Amino acid sequence: MVINTIDGKLLQKMFIAGAQNIEAQKEYINELNVFPVPDGDTGTNMSLTIMSAANEVSSVVDPTLENLSKAISSGSLRGARGNSGVILSQLFRGFTKEIRNAEVIDVDLMVAAFDHAVRTAYKAVMKPKEGTILTVAKSGATKAKELKGTTDDLVYFGEQVLKHMQETLEKTPEMLPVLKEAGVVDSGGEGLMTVLRGAYDVMLGKEIDFTPMAKPTVNKDNLTVDSSEISTADIKFGYCTEFIINLEKPYTEETEADFKAFLESIGDSIVVVSDDDMVKVHVHTNQPGEAFTRALTYGSLSRMKVDNMREEHNERLIQNASKIAKEQEAQKAKEESKPSEPPKEHGFISVSVGDGIKEIFEGLNVDYLIEGGQTMNPSTEDVLNAIDKVNAKEIYIFPNNKNIILAAQQAKSLVEDKEIVVVPSKTIPQGIAAIINFMPDRSAEENLECMIEEMKNVKSGEVTYAVRDTSIDGKEIKSGNIMGINDDGIQAVGEEVEATTLELLDSMISEDSELISVYYGEDVSEETATGLGQLIEEKYPDVEVELYSGGQPIYYYLLSVE
Repeated sequence: MVINTIDGKLLQKMFIAGAQNIEAQKEYINELNVFPVPDGDTGTNMSLTIMSAANEVSSVVDPTLENLSKAISSGSLRGARGNSGVILSQLFRGFTKEIRNAEVIDVDLMVAAFDHAVRTAYKAVMKPKEGTILTVAKSGATKAKELKGTTDDLVYFGEQVLKHMQETLEKTPEMLPVLKEAGVVDSGGEGLMTVLRGAYDVMLGKEIDFTPMAKPTVNKDNLTVDSSEISTADIKFGYCTEFIINLEKPYTEETEADFKAFLESIGDSIVVVSDDDMVKVHVHTNQPGEAFTRALTYGSLSRMKVDNMREEHNERLIQNASKIAKEQEAQKAKEESKPSEPPKEHGFISVSVGDGIKEIFEGLNVDYLIEGGQTMNPSTEDVLNAIDKVNAKEIYIFPNNKNIILAAQQAKSLVEDKEIVVVPSKTIPQGIAAIINFMPDRSAEENLECMIEEMKNVKSGEVTYAVRDTSIDGKEIKSGNIMGINDDGIQAVGEEVEATTLELLDSMISEDSELISVYYGEDVSEETATGLGQLIEEKYPDVEVELYSGGQPIYYYLLSVE
């Protein structure tokens, strides 16, 4: 069988099949998570992202590469959820930019589209790391370039590219030490392969079996990890620095190359994305001021953000989907019943989970709450809807989960009529600390800087249970064990919630600690939580202890130490 071109009708079928394939296998991919917490989410995020686009693609009556490109790009962009979903949406965005003006896709155009997809995705992520979905995608683009000029057959071309990508996926444990320790590969890469396999099989005319695969038996031969959830163990450059340059001078490819060379001299993880009149910049550095100073030679700066590089392990909060819909409908009805008013100066949007935590945020004057967590990550569209509901000129968004920050930033890039400030809060305690330190007489940049500084003083922890046997962070974990996880990973593993929580706190307390905040979940009674609070007070008599009913699912306790 030989196929030389793909037209709009065939691409439509291929894309929908790829989406259906990962939708069918999402739970399988969710199970393949190196961290044995009860809410692995890679498959869910990638599935929701591509299904958002598939809904638009399926509604195209007379498919062409042009109208399909628009549907794929806009649908996946607005529906992107979590890091894995955002990266997938950026792969689609780059791919469709290359094909949208063509009548059909041939091998040469496919090579160019693969390359454009990978370049766009690498530019979009805050912290590119090899051994991830990006590596798998890049290996496909590399193989595609090797095949250019050797064949006109898309069947042979696809077979070779997919084979090479699968081989790369299997090598990802050699690229990331934490993957090798667990004996696993990257689940984002597995999700990408699932999409591409579905699309390729439809191109061949095969009938695809969308029956979900059986729940995997987890061992070191078949476990998969979403490495976007793995924090950096060895941090060379201490500050994650981001800003936008509003260009006021000519900015050529040579100028950009010089600027990137300068950034590389003071840091790493360089991402520089230029549009017609602005440049988005990201760098990890120990001298954020020097990056700002150099950037000012090209124009004025806006949306500046400096974040510390202590990556968070597993802020995993989940909420029932029907409850989310109910809460958001109530919020919508409440907003629609209000008379039209002039916009206020400042507004606040926060991601929340649990009735108690919701009340805390409401008490801090948050205008709109997006309920969701790791498995139910809010999409870019969800964040945009929240922004639309808040009648304010300047809106601060608190993601409170590192896996939601990218979607919030993507939503920010789509808003033109309001000033959006994404505060990079990775945990509920960080979000609370940030909101408390908002001052209305400060500028957005000053508030963001102050909030980031305050979040550095917050150590976060969480206590949950293991859903499978595994080995990670040098610890052997059995299904049903209680785990204590802080900013540096899994610190405590035991049989009892109380003992494990106290052991976790030991890893978080220092001589400078002044306040311990404990948020107990929906599965913990007030009496039990009060008892734990008394034990903490006895153990740390010089530290103030505050106890709150968080009402969060999955996690027995959320902890913060300041």
